[in-house]
Order: sequence, then C-alpha cells, then structure tokens
Amino acid sequence: MRKSGLILAIAPIIFTLSACNGESQTTTTSTSPAPVTRNLWDGIKSRNQIICGVSGELPGFSFVGTDGKYSGIDVDICRAVAAAVFDNPNAVEYRNLNAKERFTALQTGEVDILSRNTSWTFSRDTSQGLNFAPVVFYDGQALMVRQNSGIKSLADLQGKAICVQTGTTTEQNLADQMRKRGITYKPIVFEDINVTFATYQEGRCDGVTADRSALVARRSTLPKPEDNTILDDVLSSEPLAPAVAKGDAKWADIVKWTIYSLVKAEELGINSQNVTQLVSSNDPDIKRFLGVEDNLGEGLGLTKDFAARIVKHVGNYGEIYDRNLGTKTKLNLPRGQNQLWSNGGLLYSPPFR
Repeated sequence: MRKSGLILAIAPIIFTLSACNGESQTTTTSTSPAPVTRNLWDGIKSRNQIICGVSGELPGFSFVGTDGKYSGIDVDICRAVAAAVFDNPNAVEYRNLNAKERFTALQTGEVDILSRNTSWTFSRDTSQGLNFAPVVFYDGQALMVRQNSGIKSLADLQGKAICVQTGTTTEQNLADQMRKRGITYKPIVFEDINVTFATYQEGRCDGVTADRSALVARRSTLPKPEDNTILDDVLSSEPLAPAVAKGDAKWADIVKWTIYSLVKAEELGINSQNVTQLVSSNDPDIKRFLGVEDNLGEGLGLTKDFAARIVKHVGNYGEIYDRNLGTKTKLNLPRGQNQLWSNGGLLYSPPFR
C-alpha cells in the first residue's frame, strides 16, 4: 500500500525517531544490489525536487493531517535537505512506504532519501545497500499494556499474548529478551503495523511492542490513551537515522551535513528567529557556519550559506524536536538522550571548519 503526497513550492530533494520497532524496522533479507556508482545528485538537481520516503502514519515523525499536509521530525529532515539544496523547504515529494517496501524503494531509486523512523543496524548498513546519515532520534524498544491489566514489568507477561510486527527487528528483540529472561509468551504477529495495533486495541493481546516513541505516538491515537501505559523495561537500543542508497558520496555528504547543521545550529544558539541578525556576529564559528566567512558549502556543491538556509526555513534541531515531539505537543516526549552533548545528551556535530 502506498500513498503519495506532494508538497511543492518550486522544486527540491535525513533526519530521525521511532524506529527499529514496529513502525520502522524490518530485518528484511531481500536481495540487495551490490553497491554501484550512482549519480543521484545530478538527477535531483535537474528534477528540482527531492523524493522522500516516509511512513505518513506515525504522529510526531511523519503524519498526513486532514488537510493533506505532512508533518513530523522525519518530514522536517527532508524539508531541511530541500532548504539546503534549493533554498525551498517545500521542494519535496513525499512517498508513503510501509516497513516491507521501504528499503527496496531506496535501492531502486524510487526515493532519494528514506526518512522513516528506521533503526541503523549492522546488517542494514553492510548488506542492504544503505548509507545511513547521522542519528536524528535515539530510541529504545518497549512494551505497552492496558492500565488495568496488572502488568508492571516483563516478568508479568509470562504466558501472555503480545502483538508484534513480523519481519522486523522488534520481533527478534522481543524473542531475544524473553528468552534471556526465561519468560514464555505467545507472539501474535502481523505484517501490517496498523493491524498490529488494531488487534491490541481490540483486546486480543495483552501487550504490544514497538519503539518507545512509536508507542507514545500510537497511544495518542487510541480512544482512551490514558488507559494504556508503557512499561519501563527497555528491550533494545534503536538509533533512528535517515538513509540514502550507497554509491553517490556527494549526495550522502549533503544529507549528512544537513543533519549536522541542525545540531550545530542549536549548539551555537542559532535559530529561525535570530539567524538573520547573527550574520553580523563577531563570533568566528558563527560566521563560518552561516557562510559569512569561508565557503564550506563549496565542498558539497552547495552555496556558502546552505546552513543559514536550513535554519531560516526549518529551524535548528531543538526547534524541530519541540514542535513535533516536545512538551507542548500531544506526545509530550522529554528529550532525554536526544539532548545536545553539552546538556548530557548524545547529539554531537563535528566542527564546521
């Protein structure tokens, strides 16, 4: 099943947050073509548009509203790349992809970038023909149960039925963790994530597992979200990151440094409200970042102010997080390890010099 939405202003072309779980993961073993030399970048420039593969069904990450517009952190990553390349965050065509088809769509060139709450794993990096960009959301797999179930931890799921999406890393992680703890359970597996959560909602399983962020997002769509609770147990680490097909180093660098620009902007205190004023800053780091001094964009084939374009149109990482997942949103997800390194988190950008 595939839906397409088009948001366009005149023309254009990662970042990530709930992932290897039931929403974005699949340890698909489909044959992946050997890396070949590609020239995606030239095609994207001539098309004047980026084709971005997303979920389209996960609030906070990528979701299509009743007005037909896309929103979410994964969507904003694509908008940021379009801003860097075309100075137009709306030069993006979105393609809705399910977990099973997402990697093939990237490998075959149907999409230019996969920004779809996807976990960065060893096998995906080495045998799926994917080139991952920096992590945009650090997550972990968890379990959701009904508030009145009496289930407080994994141990309480002994003999219980758990809904899980088949063919995903979520399924394998659950099996590994339950086996490690000696807990016997009944997996209720489905290929479609919507069916997986619908089955849980109908009460046909005692719990459902996915990345914690996906559980928070899905819980917000239930008739009575407050009647469901997410257990504290963490089943795995899930670094969610955008990906491009291997073979075009130039395009991979553009996506990579777009994401680093979002992080570095927040670190430097540059946001969508003050970026215009800060071009007159005396801080050499800010001057280089905004392209006032040097021409770092030249190495990417972009303009020297590519980072300033990103911040002007999309904001820095903190702004993206706050409007899609933060405390003032329905999801109300604390940033936790998705804070900057200077605030005790894991987000870090190499120097812009």
